Amino acid sequence: MSKQQQVTKHVVDALKVQVYQDRYVMGAAAGTDVATKIKELLLVKPSIRMVFAAAPSQNELLSHLVADSTIDWSCIIAFHMDEYIGLPKNSAQTFSHFLKKSLFERVNPRNVHLIDSSNSSAAECLRYRELIQEAPIDIVCLGIGENGHIAFNDPPVADFNDSLLIKTVELDEACRQQQVNDGCFSSFADVPTHAITLTIPALLSGAHLFCVVPGKTKHQAVKRTLNGPISTECPSTILRNHPDCTLYVDRDAYGTA
Repeated sequence: MSKQQQVTKHVVDALKVQVYQDRYVMGAAAGTDVATKIKELLLVKPSIRMVFAAAPSQNELLSHLVADSTIDWSCIIAFHMDEYIGLPKNSAQTFSHFLKKSLFERVNPRNVHLIDSSNSSAAECLRYRELIQEAPIDIVCLGIGENGHIAFNDPPVADFNDSLLIKTVELDEACRQQQVNDGCFSSFADVPTHAITLTIPALLSGAHLFCVVPGKTKHQAVKRTLNGPISTECPSTILRNHPDCTLYVDRDAYGTA
């Protein structure tokens, strides 16, 4: 990658920040780094456990991973981080559908553990918690919401010291509006009001975090993430405390942050 393509690279607290000219170069860079980490871990471990975000912001990263034929997906156990409550199980708007089409059905991981929100929420949280607890999480691929959420930990429900690994939450209005802005739903009224999400401690338990955040609509969230106080008012600020998290942004998202 040429120096002209990579705009800047610096560290904020413990958070490594890489800014790229556009989202395509950004996604390729993130994808290259994730793939490198996968291969590095598989040299010393028989399998690894990965958590994926499902959002348009992840498209370039996921496409790069799919295109890398040197990744041994038969050694990867995959999870995702959140799911709407109330949508039909096979709805194209579920996050499980998004990830199956964008990644899982194209690379065939050893195991894919999907959150099934058609189950009772309490039962599904228990089932998924047990799966998450079976072994440490190696890699988390995540994004940041317009309101600073990570997974569906919006400011009103985010808890840096949550005693739970997964829980049901009510989505705040900014989060629901983002789903319309992203083109996932045609109107605000169509967006579910509740979801199941991995909590912040569950996400931060991952050994290596790769956070991909493109686009002008994310500029304020990125600015707050890098410059604001570490607070649940902007949940993504907690990433500055993780020992190995890299934030990949394009120029639109970064601005003059």
